[in-house]
Amino acid sequence: MGDIYLIGALILAVIAIVLFYFIASFFGLWLQALFSKANVGIFQLLGMRLRKVNPRMIVEARILSVKAGVPVETDLLEAHYLSGGNVLRVVQAVIAANKANIILSFTESAAIDLAGRDVLEAVQMSVNPKVIETSKISAVALNGIELLALAKITVRTNIRKLVGGAGEKTVQARVGEGIVSSIGSAKTHKEVLENPNMISKKVLTSGLDAGTAFEILSIDIADVDVGRNIGAILETDRAEADKKIAQAKAEERRAMAAAAEQEMRAKVVEAEAQVPLAMAEALRSGKLGVMDYYNMQNIKADTQMRTEISGGPANDLEHK
Repeated sequence: MGDIYLIGALILAVIAIVLFYFIASFFGLWLQALFSKANVGIFQLLGMRLRKVNPRMIVEARILSVKAGVPVETDLLEAHYLSGGNVLRVVQAVIAANKANIILSFTESAAIDLAGRDVLEAVQMSVNPKVIETSKISAVALNGIELLALAKITVRTNIRKLVGGAGEKTVQARVGEGIVSSIGSAKTHKEVLENPNMISKKVLTSGLDAGTAFEILSIDIADVDVGRNIGAILETDRAEADKKIAQAKAEERRAMAAAAEQEMRAKVVEAEAQVPLAMAEALRSGKLGVMDYYNMQNIKADTQMRTEISGGPANDLEHK
């Protein structure tokens, strides 16, 4: 019986030591929360450790929110931590929004953080707008002259559209499209150079920030450079293409003429090949006498001799 009491006493001692260890581990945090009026119980801290939550981070976030006048419940902080969120950053964003008179609850801030947005930076951009600079945007006026425009876009965050709203790349792309359209509708490039504000005014009225996480405050054309004469280049390319087409057609006609010439030569050779046969047939049938044949040969020889003496070409048919 004494052994049973001894074993029970040892178990109770071990449990007491473990509880004392945990209480001692969290005593500093509990005391810090107590004096900060953050009200985080010692058993709450023990539960955080069992749930694998960082107690120090939760206590610091709780104290920060209480001292800033926007207290956040410990359970909400724990839930956001377990969801993989940045607890301190979310609390800082809520405090920054409160100081700037921007309505932003912890739940909304946590949702923005879990959506992958930097909620604190978004709140800061709502107070201090950000300037986005585009790259050189190429556009062509109606007279064919290319202009290279550089724009600076001043935006601020739209907190209500931060979740699901398009980002900076979309704003830049839309502004670039508006600049191209505005320059493309100008009669000459000189109109744009004389009054660059015509671009920003037209682009601003197009509602380019719809569906984005930003509100466009201003669009300023920082620089406009004259580029290439696209109209002249296109005309040159068109003329070169027409030239190549004409050359191709001329080559086709030359090839057809050469083929026709070869065909005619073949017919001549074929006709010449029929002459001896016709003469032989005439001799056999008695239509051509032997003396007539010799007289014809003499005439051909005499004609060839005279041609050679005069320096002229010989009979083509004779030499072919």
